[in-house]
Amino acid sequence: MEIIASGVGHIPEDRHKRGLLLGYTLAENSILGSHHMKQYRQGFGLSYSKIREYCRKLIKEYDIRTPNERVLAKSLSGGNQQKLIVAREIDRDPSLCIASQPTRGLDVGAIEFVHKKLIELRDEGKAVLLVSLELDEIMELSDRIAVMYDGRIVGILNAKDATEKKLGIMMAGGSIQDAV
Repeated sequence: MEIIASGVGHIPEDRHKRGLLLGYTLAENSILGSHHMKQYRQGFGLSYSKIREYCRKLIKEYDIRTPNERVLAKSLSGGNQQKLIVAREIDRDPSLCIASQPTRGLDVGAIEFVHKKLIELRDEGKAVLLVSLELDEIMELSDRIAVMYDGRIVGILNAKDATEKKLGIMMAGGSIQDAV
């Protein structure tokens, strides 16, 4: 909770293990990590009417395809599960969003949607740390690209200077000088 309060959002690599509680409703999942905040509380418990209202807002704004906010997260498609995570994390207005494999297993439409939201966040002046194995995704979305090999950064390139060849050499353990 301290990390969220400090302005860090996280779109995890594994949406089922780290992003959602599949047996909980979309409304409940929409406030994971924020459930303690005053706007979702009523006395000593949760204000489910406020939570459902908040989730309906996210469903509309992020085009999450679902009959309603009371549906269990496990009943959504992978793309709509990912949209819910993206909605929850971005709607918190983080100053840093760590997106790890944010489009893994998604269809083309959902991929475009997630990319659009990450670009919007960046364009608002927020930091986005994209961790991805998809070279096209990295080259399309990044301003700077850091390449890791064997647990260490072997080089950092401006995206406009990056080519598949340069990145490939660095991904195989070569240095930036080897890639030139």
